[in-house]
Amino acid sequence: MMRIVPLCVAMLSVLAAPAFAHPVLGAGSSFDAGLVHPFSGADHLIAITLVGTWSALVGGSARAVWPLTFLIAMVGGFAAASAGLEMGFVEAAISLSVVALGAFVAFEFRMPVMLGAAAVGLFAFFHGHAHGTEAISMLVPYVIGFTMATAALLLMGMMVGYWGRSATRSGLLRAAGVCAGLVGLLVLGGVA
Repeated sequence: MMRIVPLCVAMLSVLAAPAFAHPVLGAGSSFDAGLVHPFSGADHLIAITLVGTWSALVGGSARAVWPLTFLIAMVGGFAAASAGLEMGFVEAAISLSVVALGAFVAFEFRMPVMLGAAAVGLFAFFHGHAHGTEAISMLVPYVIGFTMATAALLLMGMMVGYWGRSATRSGLLRAAGVCAGLVGLLVLGGVA
């Protein structure tokens, strides 16, 4: 259990300087900006990776359905924000997605694939909305950039999930889920 402490400290240290992935309205306008976006804030980075991890832990069709749902719903959220849909609770919803996904991984929570897809899709919509509030021009390159980066994070999360499926590593993966949930709560506390 003591090996978990450094992992939690590392995850929580990301919050030393608040680093939301969407601090500046109108910052996203290029492929490069889109590609960097999911890596520029703890909330996006952790949530996206956890979706991949959770899908790998559950296995079966969740491995394909949940990451694909995340990508599609994220682009839908982006389109809604780009079309002018304003939502005042996006940051809180993103933080709550980190808390929920951390818990899903920590407890290896299993649910029907379609219910999991609905949860993942809802989370992704808010993440995509945050992307859309930044875009000001060159929308297609920006969307391609953040979609590619998100797909890479989902795959990385799936690799972590497969790695953590063994009995000797599942405790570490569960602890990472708990730490991620704590990060989400801390970020939520900073948003509220």
